[in-house]
Amino acid sequence: MYTLQLPVVPTAIIALILGLVLGSFYNVCIFRYLAGTSIVRPGSHCPACGHVLSWWENIPVLSFLLLRGKCHSCSLKISWQYPLIEMLSGFLALLLALRFGLSTTWLIYMILTGMLLVGSMIDLDSFILPDIITLPGAVIALAGSFFFPHGFTSALIGAVAGAGTFLLIQQTYRLIKKIEGLGTGDIKLMLVLGAMTGWQGLPIMIFSSAMAALCVSLFYLKRNASQGMKTAIPFGPFLSMGAMLYVLWGKELWDIYLGLF
Repeated sequence: MYTLQLPVVPTAIIALILGLVLGSFYNVCIFRYLAGTSIVRPGSHCPACGHVLSWWENIPVLSFLLLRGKCHSCSLKISWQYPLIEMLSGFLALLLALRFGLSTTWLIYMILTGMLLVGSMIDLDSFILPDIITLPGAVIALAGSFFFPHGFTSALIGAVAGAGTFLLIQQTYRLIKKIEGLGTGDIKLMLVLGAMTGWQGLPIMIFSSAMAALCVSLFYLKRNASQGMKTAIPFGPFLSMGAMLYVLWGKELWDIYLGLF
């Protein structure tokens, strides 16, 4: 495994800047996928007036502050999602670098983290986890698992066990309730997350994501009171959050869990 040996501060700065820049690209992927347009052409522009953004209007987070959250041309309000995704991307890149250094492991986890961010935002908006994210993500996670702390065998077992468990839950729920409790996108996502955490991380990942989803589900139930318990809740973002928690603090979380018993 290759690691760029640098002091902590330069490592943090490089990771943070790269994460912010990539966050800007993730925003393009999210908004253009939902709009059904190309992520390549046209260049960055205002969706309302078509104003082509200058370089200074494309600086992650800073441009949003300089423009006061409005288009420089037509004054249309810019979604807060833009700076939030950029900051979240930068923060995760920083945490991963502090955990793994500027290494091959860090780079692979960075790629997968970006895919999870894009997929999660699309899932929150449309209740869809695109195959173009989950399936390549599974390949990258398994191929890159040779550089993960848990190794390829654990990653393979984690991917199969995670996806298999969710498939079993889906089919059981469909048989008993006659409705789909889990989408196929969640099952495919588990191929990615199971490989990222290894089989050892599945219990903590699933438990933490379920607890987070349970809390947020109260909001969805209130917003869609007429649908009752049939209210759809996107589970992908919570699964992704659980996986990232384990990737960053897996050993510490296991120590806390075992300490409770």
